[in-house]
Amino acid sequence: MGLLSLFSKSFSHGVHPAHHKGQTEDLAIQRVPFGKRYVMPLGQHIGAPAIAVVSKGQSVRRGELIAKPGGFISTALHSPVTGTVTEITPQRTLDGALKEAIVIEADPYSTQRLETTPPTSWEKLSLETFIKVIQQAGIVGMGGAAFPSHVKYSIPEGVQIDDLLVNGAECEPFLTNDHRLMVERPQAVIEGTEILRQKLGAKRACIGIEQNKPEAIEALREQLAQQPERPITLSALEVKYPQGAEKMLVKSVYGKEIPAGQLPRDIGVAVNNVGTIVAIADLFETGSPLIERVVTVSGPGVDQPANLLVPLGTSVRDVLRFSGALNDKTREIIMGGPMMGFPIASLDVPILKGSSGILAFTETETARPPEYTCIRCGRCLEACPYFLNPSRLALLSRNRRYEETTGYHVMDCVECGACSYSCPSNIPIAQLIRTAKDNLRQHPVQDAA
Repeated sequence: MGLLSLFSKSFSHGVHPAHHKGQTEDLAIQRVPFGKRYVMPLGQHIGAPAIAVVSKGQSVRRGELIAKPGGFISTALHSPVTGTVTEITPQRTLDGALKEAIVIEADPYSTQRLETTPPTSWEKLSLETFIKVIQQAGIVGMGGAAFPSHVKYSIPEGVQIDDLLVNGAECEPFLTNDHRLMVERPQAVIEGTEILRQKLGAKRACIGIEQNKPEAIEALREQLAQQPERPITLSALEVKYPQGAEKMLVKSVYGKEIPAGQLPRDIGVAVNNVGTIVAIADLFETGSPLIERVVTVSGPGVDQPANLLVPLGTSVRDVLRFSGALNDKTREIIMGGPMMGFPIASLDVPILKGSSGILAFTETETARPPEYTCIRCGRCLEACPYFLNPSRLALLSRNRRYEETTGYHVMDCVECGACSYSCPSNIPIAQLIRTAKDNLRQHPVQDAA
């Protein structure tokens, strides 16, 4: 197996922003030096916050459980360093809100060596036990959403997963952390894919990669050539945004539409990010829970762009100081990619499980162009991969007619930003749609009926 499609695959609509990956795509992953203070918010994943199992003044080892899942849609947290719990108190997070967090001061004399033992061989685990192990290891979707992975693997009775699809598209400009994982750790990508394929009972697996990552494609192709017995293939994808969105990826690779309101599993597909797959491989190879991740640091305001292996809880300030982005020319820091990321409230907020990138922009990039009246050109409709009417949704939101947006399927919008990118009038369409969705979540039934 392990064959590569000769023709690139894609979906309808979408946009083609400049890649801006040249700063970091050839830079090997390097580890950030350990710092002094680490902040671990209990709610750094979708779902119920974790529950602390440590107390102030307690000594913890690197990789030790510090918070247990707060429910089924929740996941565990582990200490990123050996040190002492100094406080459990609300701390500022990425969106500016104060959220309960465990603060750990690193032991300056510790080697920070991770002492773990691999869990039971994955082949011997039932799916139910496998799911519990994944939850206790704190593994989440690492493409940015941070949805607890074990929930995705809890397949309802009567549903059969035929295909495991590994998301290696990384369509966001600037970001190259997934690319470097595929280039530097192809064996872990293949091993994690095979583990998950077998545990989910999928007949085959496919790794989808955009064609602007030839090194990653070649590294995985060579790895698969050494393991021809594994039913894993590669699929070359057209370079287009948002190729990495789940529904777009499924459409591109399999030619299947996921109906509105349904999930990939409803048509027999399970989708996982490359980072998540590597985390699974590491868990069953070394016993390591999710305590660090690769983060791309890039942008015009960065003096030393890098792909960094960062312990969770590290402050953005410490990461930027290491990369030379704390300078006079930096005007704005974006967490994530430029299309779906957001400006952070403070440089002292921590790196979380879903933090894929830190982008530093100068005054040139952050200058807000003047906004003009909608000229009804239809470019946002042509850009929207979900075939929505972004212009109408934005207009209704601007006029606070939020309940009317439900008739235009506002909740199907994934806020990819393709509409805002394509708008010649510089209307913040995606932001207006996000406002409407937030309002509807606060007033779900009676106001949106």
